[in-house]
Order: sequence, then structure tokens, then C-alpha cells
Amino acid sequence: MGKCDGRVTLVAICSLQLMAALQRQVFDFLGYQWAPILANFLHIMAVILGIFGTVQFRSRYLVLYAVWLVLWVGWNSFIICFYLEVGHLSQDRDFLMTFNTSLHRSWWMEHGPGCLVTPVLDSRIAPDDHHVITVSGCLLDYQYIEVLSAALQVLLALFGFVYACYVSKVFQDDEDSFDFIGGFESYGYQPPQKTSHLQLQPLYTAG
Repeated sequence: MGKCDGRVTLVAICSLQLMAALQRQVFDFLGYQWAPILANFLHIMAVILGIFGTVQFRSRYLVLYAVWLVLWVGWNSFIICFYLEVGHLSQDRDFLMTFNTSLHRSWWMEHGPGCLVTPVLDSRIAPDDHHVITVSGCLLDYQYIEVLSAALQVLLALFGFVYACYVSKVFQDDEDSFDFIGGFESYGYQPPQKTSHLQLQPLYTAG
């Protein structure tokens, strides 16, 4: 019963991770955030692998899924530090999310709740193919929206890691138990055969 509950819970967590990653992928595409797009794609593949491993009783797939979650927590922790500008990180100087290929920011910068976007006409600081805007009136700044999104990913990843380790351990115990029960057959064991103690004597007949 516990094994079944663990599998169901892990599938539910993976489903939540998949929905959150797909939602995040859409907004990262809209904001031309190439580094998060690549990370989200890898995460989606790992979550699908975790679901497949849970349904098909593949402990190795769950181990790979758990290892990826450790990397995923590290990546989202970096995103939190980046948008909060921890240490020497700066959004005005470092365009890591776009691989330094453009000046695009998060999609939420212009489309956050309550944000009013005003274009600045005839700006001399605007590069080619770019425009300068001012954003005001946001109920929640885009930095904090990105931080909350990354924090949600970290929370789901922690739950997924715990349940992946638990379900993988259960699968491995079941495999060891099955090997022990069928161990004699796997080594070609044959029960001893009874030998007859009756000795055959030659029969002589008079000619």
C-alpha cells in the first residue's frame, strides 16, 4: 500500500513540475530568455523520464531524475540570486539569460500586473532595433515574479527528490527480493535425484 501511495504522489509531483515548467517556458520564449529556455527544455525531458520510471518500475530512471533535480535546484537558486542582484550580479550589466545576444529582459517587465508602459521617443541611448521605455505602476516588479517562479521550482524539486529517492529504494528492494526468491532457478539448481540401491546380477541359464 505504501509503495502505491508513493508512486501516486511522485506522479502527482512530476505532473505539477511539468505544468509549471511548460508555463515558464512560454513566458521565457516571449521574453527571449535563451538560457532559461534551454534549462526548461532539459527539465521537461527529465520530468518525463521520472514519470516513465515511476510507471514502469525503473529505479535507474528515478536515480537520473533525482540527480537532475539537484542541478535544477542549483540553477533556480542562481536565478533567484541573479534577479535579486546578490553579490556582483547585475541585471543592467550581465545579460546572462539571453547569452549576451540581446538586451531583452523578462517578459514580466512590461506585462506585469498593473504595469503601465510608456515609450520614450527620440532617445539617443537606444541601440539599433531597440526602443527605450519606462515602466510604472506595477503591483509586483518583474524581479519578484521571477524569484517567486524560481522558488516554486525549488520547492517542487525538493519534494520530487525526496519521493524519487523513496520510490527508487522501494523498487530496488523489490528487485532484490525477487532475485532472492528466484535465485535457485537463476543458478540452475537441480534437486538431488534418488539413486537405487538395487544391484543387478547377471542371469545364467543352463544350455
